[in-house]
Amino acid sequence: MDSPTHSLQPDAFPVPASSSHSSATAQISPAATVSAWLTAFTPRRGLSNGHAQTIIGDIYPRPPFRLESSADEIVVDPADNSRVLCHSHWQPGGDAAARLTVVLVHGLEGSSDSHYIQGIAMRAWRAGCNVVRMNMRNCGGTDSLTPALYHSGLSGDVGAVVEHYTRQRGVERVALVGYSMGGNLVLKLAGEWGARRPLAAVAAVCPAIDLAASSDALHTTRNRFYEQHFLRRLIRRYQYKAKLFPGIYAASGYGPIRSVREFDDRIVARYCGFRNSDDYYYRAASARVLNGIAVPTLVLRSLDDPFIRLTDETRNALLANPQISLAETRHGGHCAFLSTAKGEEVHWAEATVMSYLLDADAANHGS
Repeated sequence: MDSPTHSLQPDAFPVPASSSHSSATAQISPAATVSAWLTAFTPRRGLSNGHAQTIIGDIYPRPPFRLESSADEIVVDPADNSRVLCHSHWQPGGDAAARLTVVLVHGLEGSSDSHYIQGIAMRAWRAGCNVVRMNMRNCGGTDSLTPALYHSGLSGDVGAVVEHYTRQRGVERVALVGYSMGGNLVLKLAGEWGARRPLAAVAAVCPAIDLAASSDALHTTRNRFYEQHFLRRLIRRYQYKAKLFPGIYAASGYGPIRSVREFDDRIVARYCGFRNSDDYYYRAASARVLNGIAVPTLVLRSLDDPFIRLTDETRNALLANPQISLAETRHGGHCAFLSTAKGEEVHWAEATVMSYLLDADAANHGS
């Protein structure tokens, strides 16, 4: 069983950033009580391997998603009229604006209909929150809504979505939740916005904070299965984009692409204003702005995640910020965290994220 230990700074027993990862830990940096929201994680039988968790977690059966929503096309870049599609769910009654609004951001090549997004959307809705399921540019069948590609640095798109609902709905408090690539986006926006309202809290599950390290990890032999999965979808999307906007994108001439880093070098850097993949990874990584985060923030990661890597420098930066709670488990894979609990509680990460957000909201704004 992964039994988290708590480091409550400055009130209790901080675990040094250089401490061993030989056992599952939870590094908790806010000066607040956390036991109410953080529970031990016990991986489901047969799923104590990171690859098994990752693969089974992606296909694990869930109840049908039945939550009525409004489809909103939101302009995120007026210069080229780039829009993203969001599905919003508003609590009934006249107090919706006063309730916590949770904005959900999926991972690479996911969408607002990804199972993990639907799962946490239902959980947030049942907790009385408004929910916005955001598609990144081009995702969820929206390639025609923007002439641009999407990438890990577009935190401003998340900000534009928050600003839209602040204007249109008068929302008072927003919590951002991101998975993997989406986790990097919400952390990057949080670092850029600081204490700017209506941002109230953030949670990131297996976030790709250190883009270069994670991209290179994808290219290792043991992770080629995942890399090829992403590459097939990325290249197929680019080819479709070239058909939609032939005046912008070349349909040929970019050569064989054998890694995500090569795709980022030849496609993302070329068309998104970066010198090369190294420049892209540096400028788009939330690792650069972690010290700017000024609202309660949970970073949840598994030490057996097959391809998301966290450098020692970034881990130290997470632990140094008193607003950030870093929770690390020995097992869990990539965005899976299938536990021994029954029913919907099998999804430990979703339960933990919502418990954290509700606890932070109650502590800062009252119940």
